[in-house]
Amino acid sequence: MPAGGGPAGAGPRRRAVSAALVSGLVGTVLAASTPSAWADGWSAPRPRRGGRGRNDPAHNDVLFVGAHPDDEHGNFSTFGQWRERYGVSTGVLTVTRGEGGGNAVGLEEGSKLGLIREDEERAATAPAGIDHVFYLDKADFWYTLSAPLTADIWDERDTLERTVRLIRATTPYTVVTMDPRPFNQHGGHQLSARLAIEAFFLAGDPGAFPDQLTREGYRPWRPRLLLAQNGAFRDLLGPDAPKRPRTDPDSGLPVFGVWSGTKSEEHGTSWAQVERDAARLYRSQGFAALPPKVPTDPAELGSDWFTVLAADGRAVRAEVRPQSGLRPLYAEFRDWAERAGLPWLANNAQPDYPASPTAAIPEVATAPVLDGVERDGEYPGPALPLRHWEGDEAGADDVSGTAKLARHGDDLYVLVKVVDERKGSALGGDDLKRHWRTDAVEIALDPRGTADDTSVTFKTGIFPFTADGGPAAERDGDNRQGPAEDTAPGMRVAATVSEPYEGYVVEAKIPLGELPAAADPEAFAVNVLVYDSDTDDKTGQTRLAWSPFGSAQADPYVWGTARLEGYTPPPDRPTTPAEPDIPQEAARSEDSPASVEQSRRTGVPLAVGPRERR
Repeated sequence: MPAGGGPAGAGPRRRAVSAALVSGLVGTVLAASTPSAWADGWSAPRPRRGGRGRNDPAHNDVLFVGAHPDDEHGNFSTFGQWRERYGVSTGVLTVTRGEGGGNAVGLEEGSKLGLIREDEERAATAPAGIDHVFYLDKADFWYTLSAPLTADIWDERDTLERTVRLIRATTPYTVVTMDPRPFNQHGGHQLSARLAIEAFFLAGDPGAFPDQLTREGYRPWRPRLLLAQNGAFRDLLGPDAPKRPRTDPDSGLPVFGVWSGTKSEEHGTSWAQVERDAARLYRSQGFAALPPKVPTDPAELGSDWFTVLAADGRAVRAEVRPQSGLRPLYAEFRDWAERAGLPWLANNAQPDYPASPTAAIPEVATAPVLDGVERDGEYPGPALPLRHWEGDEAGADDVSGTAKLARHGDDLYVLVKVVDERKGSALGGDDLKRHWRTDAVEIALDPRGTADDTSVTFKTGIFPFTADGGPAAERDGDNRQGPAEDTAPGMRVAATVSEPYEGYVVEAKIPLGELPAAADPEAFAVNVLVYDSDTDDKTGQTRLAWSPFGSAQADPYVWGTARLEGYTPPPDRPTTPAEPDIPQEAARSEDSPASVEQSRRTGVPLAVGPRERR
């Protein structure tokens, strides 16, 4: 279980397990270089000839650090080009095996799904010449935007120690990682990037994890170049785009691009096409639905973009532009960036959140009849419009919807009407989970209106139809997950589906006593979302929401406020949210023949654990 604590409504508080280690980096970083012409025109890290490492079977010139299988897939074209053109080898560190993700090809979950995803990752990375993929056997749980919550589940200090150990074992000259900034970023992506940044500097410090040196026989290793993925320039297309020097608009750090349209001599096609072919191998994650062919017009092909965080082993400095009024998750990131000695990474980290929508939930004297039909007087409040939020833009005849809410006694009632021109997959009774894969409604409730992550909230996904014909509900990514009959036994759902199919109506009764804490009638936070799938392959296309600001459904900061008119919670109901029940099942490297063989070949212990001194 994650550590508890924090104010009422807050998620589990991050243990400051690496603060002392990270604070030791500041002296190194303060001597950092400034952005300069050295970054202009940089196209690839060059392999170092001679010296230790080149003949070590564990060595790679580049190490990519990510959280899940497929996190590196957007850089396959770059890693392949570096190998083919410059002889640069790349290895991959994947903290988890993605056990918390969806499964578009079967019913496997947990560790079984993790091993499937490992097989996919090894197959997908091979065309780029990657044959070292290391796993730390950490648990991947549901989608979260919280690095602090992820830190608790991963055991942050242990994960950092293993990352430092792998850098010392594989002696890379370049470390590439994800974007550590918090907005609209998976918490695992954020944390894997933070730990890669910390490990980049700590691996060369003899005082960091000294047992690795004295007991395990490793030596300090100081990589030279530290890069982070940058998505701000993805819309710049064509071969000339990366020829101009670029600067990250927020941090002020230099950015360079590697064009994906370069032809691979080995594969006989563009690296963009090689990357697409490889990405489609992540079938469990729905990537097989990607178009098989990329454009042949060079002007339509993009580049991989990288922010230069450190060069010559030292952080690249930039101007610090402090933000005021930071919400807790963004303040926590600012504090981490300052401890790490890279405070400019927090520039503009918190977006300009718009005012969230507000509504009143009226009290009704008679409970609505739960049958998927709206009758006079059941929902006297206004219909809440559900607007486009993510995915493909869709016309009102493709998918549109409205929601109404009412309260009777201690029960919340929600009615969602959806117009939809095509029916998605009807899931079977053993596959009623991860509702975003097909047509579904999500109701998200923050009882106190103070959540920093969804571990203290109630989120239910409702399928209007299933393979058995009727509706079903589950909970995902919240205080307690699983089928609604187990996780919210007082909840009831009903639905009507038009024939011929033109849409559906979902109606739900949610007892307020099922929420993780007492509902605050003045601060009660709500979002209602619609997921639309126009395919049979368990992939979604369009998403609507009452509060549609461009973040993820896991960001309670964007949910609207819906006052509970005339409501007073029972006096014995706790105002501090219950401890979250978070799945922590992880696949083990010892159960993976590929990982066992790799360990034998490279000498790096399974899960990058301690080794016996040679």
